[in-house]
Amino acid sequence: MIDLTNGKESKLIFTFALPMLLGNVFQQLYNIIDSIIVGNYIGKEALGAIGASFPVIFVLISFIIGLAMGSTIIISQYFGARQYENIQKTVDTMMITLLGASVLVTIVGFLLSGFIFNILKLPKEILPQATLFLQIYLGGIVVFFGYNGVAAILRGLGDSKTPLVFLIISTIVNIILVYVFVIFFHWGIAGAAIATIIAQGGAFITSVIYLNRTHEIIEIRLFKLQFDREIFMKSVKIGLPSGLQQTFVALGMMALFRIVNEFGTDVVAAYSVAGRIDSFAMLPAMNFSAALSTFVGQNLGAQKPERVKKGFESTLLMTSIVSITVTLAVILFSHQFMAMFTKDVNVIELGQKYLIIVSSFYILFTTMFITAGVMRGAGDTLIPMLLTLVSLWVIRIPVSWMLSKNYGVEGIWWGIPIAWAVGAVFSYLYYKTGRWKKKSIIKQVEPEIQEVI
Repeated sequence: MIDLTNGKESKLIFTFALPMLLGNVFQQLYNIIDSIIVGNYIGKEALGAIGASFPVIFVLISFIIGLAMGSTIIISQYFGARQYENIQKTVDTMMITLLGASVLVTIVGFLLSGFIFNILKLPKEILPQATLFLQIYLGGIVVFFGYNGVAAILRGLGDSKTPLVFLIISTIVNIILVYVFVIFFHWGIAGAAIATIIAQGGAFITSVIYLNRTHEIIEIRLFKLQFDREIFMKSVKIGLPSGLQQTFVALGMMALFRIVNEFGTDVVAAYSVAGRIDSFAMLPAMNFSAALSTFVGQNLGAQKPERVKKGFESTLLMTSIVSITVTLAVILFSHQFMAMFTKDVNVIELGQKYLIIVSSFYILFTTMFITAGVMRGAGDTLIPMLLTLVSLWVIRIPVSWMLSKNYGVEGIWWGIPIAWAVGAVFSYLYYKTGRWKKKSIIKQVEPEIQEVI
């Protein structure tokens, strides 16, 4: 556990964010290696099938992930306030919610997978493999929820290093299994899905064992979990906007895929590959935002709001430098990155254009995410949700659709940075109002009273 309420803000946030970033790099790495193996040994249709499956998976799990964010924020604030009994209650309640939701998601996803892909007008040559991959993946979603729940608990307590260890091990296992299942056993796209489930299952089991053996103030007792209605309602109050935000983002991804699908298999494959690279490039902003949320939660819980501003400014500076560096790397090596996944010249060219357009504006995405991280850490999750709705559904989807009619595929890509620009501007303007400070679940003490106390 790490106390983020004392010490130099930039150093604390960087030290806390780095293991999370490395962990997610490994997590994305095995997704990327999956795609590389699938693209080179099965074909571009399988590559497009995996790419088309993930927006659907994201829709099915996004709401629950958002609710879990609410629990993480509550844990960090209770930890900052040293209310350890409430931390255990929050852990129990979150795990019950996640495990119950996983059963529901599996059933719904399995029954509706083919129907969803038909609505999205997925090319017929991709549809069978996409349906198979999705159904197998959802069969193991319980371990995905379980591991991410444990990781969220550890991060809320200030421990971001341990999840990194489990992710590294999980990544290595996944890479080995995908290679064996696809290349030697010839299980095709099903092999990639099965390998992911086994790797995530191992990470979940070992993380639970570790938590129970090393943390004195909390433990996960799968058969002795107790549901706390009051804490659940607090989690819903904070996490519901994040859950809805995640859901609308996921639906936006599906809507964008719907536009992409109309241009055929090559564009679907190119978008799938470029999206993988894109997700990898965005990891610094996303992980530093998560670290900042925990930092903000602990410091507001400890009655130290003055540290929040310093933390925000130093985080924004660090991530801006990183985003500019990543932009240059993606632009310079866009062709080489695409060529790792496929040898199809047309797919490479289409993906390269996407990367050049979108990566040029990573700094806007960074600003938007880091600013939202402050609001979430304070428990003010409603405004980020509304800003997401506006930038995605009012700007990105309509603009991409309209530009695609006049400028073809490249018009779709331009809708992405335009939406980021709107989100970044309005997020920063709301941050400057300071209204998010009033959303903490730990009542803030006035400075004069705090000094007397």
